[in-house]
Amino acid sequence: MRIFKTVSCAIPAFVSLCFSTLSHAADVAVTAAAPAATAVPAVPAVPPLNWHAIIMFLIFVGITLVITYWAATHTKTASDFYAAGRGVTGLQNGMAIAGDYMSAASFLGIAALVYFNGFYGLIFSVGWLVGWPIILFLVAERLRNLGKYTYADVVSFRLQQGPIRIMAAISSLIVVIWYLIGQAVGAGQLLHTLVPQMSYRMSIVIVGALIILYVTLGGMKATTWVQIIKAGLLLGGATCMAFGVMAHEGFSFAKLFSDAVALHPKGIKIMQSVVPIGAKANPLESISLGLTLMFGTAGLPHILMRFFTVTNSKAARKSVLYGTCFIGFFYILTFIIGFGAIVLVAHNPEYVVDVAKNVLNLKGGSSMPAIYLSHAIGGNFFLGFIAAVAFATILAVVSGLTLAGASALSHDIYASVIMKGKADEKKEVWVSKMCVIGLGILAVLLGILFEKQNVAYIVALTFSIAACTNFPILVLSVFWKGLTTRGAVLGGYTGIFGSIGLLIIGPTVWTKVLGMGPAIFPYDFPTFVVLPIVLIVAYIASVTDGSESAKKERAAFDAQMIRAETGLGAEMAAEH
Repeated sequence: MRIFKTVSCAIPAFVSLCFSTLSHAADVAVTAAAPAATAVPAVPAVPPLNWHAIIMFLIFVGITLVITYWAATHTKTASDFYAAGRGVTGLQNGMAIAGDYMSAASFLGIAALVYFNGFYGLIFSVGWLVGWPIILFLVAERLRNLGKYTYADVVSFRLQQGPIRIMAAISSLIVVIWYLIGQAVGAGQLLHTLVPQMSYRMSIVIVGALIILYVTLGGMKATTWVQIIKAGLLLGGATCMAFGVMAHEGFSFAKLFSDAVALHPKGIKIMQSVVPIGAKANPLESISLGLTLMFGTAGLPHILMRFFTVTNSKAARKSVLYGTCFIGFFYILTFIIGFGAIVLVAHNPEYVVDVAKNVLNLKGGSSMPAIYLSHAIGGNFFLGFIAAVAFATILAVVSGLTLAGASALSHDIYASVIMKGKADEKKEVWVSKMCVIGLGILAVLLGILFEKQNVAYIVALTFSIAACTNFPILVLSVFWKGLTTRGAVLGGYTGIFGSIGLLIIGPTVWTKVLGMGPAIFPYDFPTFVVLPIVLIVAYIASVTDGSESAKKERAAFDAQMIRAETGLGAEMAAEH
């Protein structure tokens, strides 16, 4: 109840922010129409030290630390630490899922894609979004009924614990660690950009320390509420930005599009949905990208873990429905933000490096359209708010990732494989907290190591492994009676090594990162090749398995299906 009171107290401040943003947007509407005076030198859009951003950073961190302290006093069992006592409601979990999923890459990246490419930029948001109905109809309810703390609990429900959990833990850790690198680098660059007096390394250390505090002390309870608050801030900030854009355009999409077409160097081509990113347009590349985003979403371990926090399977379905609505609404906003940036940011010497050469080339890099749009609409105050929201976004996502990685190590490896299911609950939680500290330190070190590296391929790697390993093995284990341990293990490792191998010899890593010349594998996303191979390997290895253990695993499918469909025997919510 105290948390809800805190949130209710923040509502008036948020409403005030909305009105101040809209009033500033009206001023921008008058000044933006006038041509910029070429004789006046360009003025940096962002001051060297943005006190608005710093203050809002501190406010957010202070609130989340208070929540962490509260969560720590209510985290007493393994169920509390891993699954928030299974007492999270459908609406709360839907918000937390949105907060866990709407990363800074979604917020800044999709807006930037729309800014540079128009309608084509929406392929990423559509690909990410359509993965959620798959989760809703295929796995959400069954995950809650069959699992305990991790998705490996579901995969190994009727199969051999040791080999299945090791394979699942390896794939989960690869996804988590590489995802952590991208988020850590983004957080470090964001803090360093807004607070130049703070070095990049110090920024990374601060982020790592906060994550370790959130997860080790508060577990899933603290992580859930950090994600809920972040989702609210992000949705609120993006709504203000979109509202400001539409106010500037007279609430007319026709005017927004016509103005964007008139100002964009590509003209009417930005209204086409088939404009390629890069030098070539290939249908297989687009198909593989869609498969990667769609099935990768349904295989991310930190997202799947959220379904173990709700009270029952009905709440699991509701949480996906709410989460899908929040995420879908957010992606609609990024679409408006991207086109709004074309109108308000492009051609503006405050934000563009050299208007005479390239009206789209922004100061600070290609990910800045949304940040500069916030300044164009609401000035330094709104810029500070959006920057703080981006920082909150990174903290929320990294918290979920760290907890998922620690759970794979402590629950799947230590408790289930090493201790063979006989681990003391307190000792297991202690191991998990040590793993959180280790992953936090690793994220800091890798964030520093990859500061100057091209980390664009990291997202492709994480989603490809999730799409080619976690998703197919999870679906086969739940829906196919014939799957055996041998089929699951061989199929899983095929997905892991196939994805990594083809990504390494693909255009992004082989040519751009390693500089080894023309790529051996011509596509950036190997999912359309690896995913069918995984299914074939798992099928052949399973149907040719005539061992006694395989016969028992097939016979156990009926009992598993009854529990998956009815929830009889599923983990219950904590009483306290």
